[in-house]
Amino acid sequence: MALGPRLDLRQSQSLVMTPQLQQAIRLLALSNLEIESFIAEELDKNPLLESAGAAEDGPDTSEAAEAPVGERDEPATVDELVVSGSGESALDLDVNDENLHQDSSADRVGMDGGLGLDGIGGGSGEIGEGPDFDSFAGADLSLHEHLVAQAGERLSGGDLLIAQAIIEQIEETGYFFASLLDIAHRLGAPLGDVERVLGIVQTFDPPGVAARSLSECLALQARDADRYDPAMARLIDNLDYLAKGNLGALRRICSVDDEDLSDMIRELRAYDPKPGCRFGHGDRVEGVVPDVFVGRRGGSWAVELNSSTLPRLLVNRAYYLELSDGAQDRQSKAWLSECLASANWLMKALDQRARTIIKVASEIVKHQDGFFRHGVAHLRPLTLRAVAEAIGMHESTVSRVTSNKYLSCDRGLFELKYFFTSGIQSADGGDAVSAEAVKSHLKALIAAESAGSILSDDQLVELLRAKGFDIARRTVAKYREALGIGSSVQRRRQKALGGTDRPPQASGWR
Repeated sequence: MALGPRLDLRQSQSLVMTPQLQQAIRLLALSNLEIESFIAEELDKNPLLESAGAAEDGPDTSEAAEAPVGERDEPATVDELVVSGSGESALDLDVNDENLHQDSSADRVGMDGGLGLDGIGGGSGEIGEGPDFDSFAGADLSLHEHLVAQAGERLSGGDLLIAQAIIEQIEETGYFFASLLDIAHRLGAPLGDVERVLGIVQTFDPPGVAARSLSECLALQARDADRYDPAMARLIDNLDYLAKGNLGALRRICSVDDEDLSDMIRELRAYDPKPGCRFGHGDRVEGVVPDVFVGRRGGSWAVELNSSTLPRLLVNRAYYLELSDGAQDRQSKAWLSECLASANWLMKALDQRARTIIKVASEIVKHQDGFFRHGVAHLRPLTLRAVAEAIGMHESTVSRVTSNKYLSCDRGLFELKYFFTSGIQSADGGDAVSAEAVKSHLKALIAAESAGSILSDDQLVELLRAKGFDIARRTVAKYREALGIGSSVQRRRQKALGGTDRPPQASGWR
């Protein structure tokens, strides 16, 4: 076979997107609060854009954006909302990530006007990059503020002054390394009172705060979880053996067998060695605000967007005509045209985003009707692909729409991703059930057990099969750990000590 250069002609198809289309697709992944911040920036950049509230103060010279579905006076029903944009104003935001190619030579109108890649995604053209919203955050409740609030609720008089002095010396990680004697001298208080108040502060939230060592921090968390028995106390006092991996010595010191020691070490690793780090240091994290509301409307469900976080935009065309008549040089007129094009594009993108979100949310509500009517036990298995096929879109689009967005209903506030769960085959050969439904039944079985009849994982398997769930023992153990519920040995020891069934909180300490 001869080897040599040759020329071949090949024909292929790929999606080449302009920067504006890339930006429109990115808007799908933003929550309503993030969109609100983004719109606020665009209002500052583009003189032709204004909010509906600002326009009401002056004469009506603006052209309003087409009201997105979900901003009507009455909520739309599920059937009414499963619609797609059409006509020239519609943007096709249904894109498969695998076929994306950037158009480096494409028309970049609007980028300098604030609606290009630099608007929310930084300067890069990477499709997978998310916006940096750290700058949108304000100041969060700090650890010191959290502790001072608790001290004000539980202490008064001289004890409150001592507690405040102690809290001032607590590190950002939650540890207290200051001298109690120095605090006593500075306040003119007995050392015994300072030590007593420190003990009270150590009972504050988060568990483990104001500890003077790692051992004390872990011991405080074990006490808070009602798991500080003599064996656990000896384990915490001998952490150096654990660090060296000398498990034989720990078994002898704690007087436990291999299974108990393994459970104790697993509990210990669930504690947080730096409890203060979960609090901000002056950086506020905004609370979760629902993006979609679901409510009853007769025998069906009404789905609508949370329009309170979506300001209605207007394009002031009268102002555009006024500026265009006054602009003389070509550069000014080109900039003004870009501003107008960017404003029109933004309204189209926001309108299509609203329609796409409603379309996806409506399909989720249709599929999970049992959950909204009867609760988590009736949650059905659901995948992105199933929703995508039902609404005629690609699953990459559904993934974007359901990212960072929350749905509010009578049963509470849920992330849209919550409704996508794996399935467990029914023991009687019927329809598969959601993993979340199985977890709900598992939690109920464990909550109903008494101190004298702790259920093992094998017994839980049999009880769940009796309920129609064909599930393996290792799956039961995985779900139990995901729920923060200890093993049968842990629960038996805990109930023998008279503790509650409070699971240890997971942390990153390993």
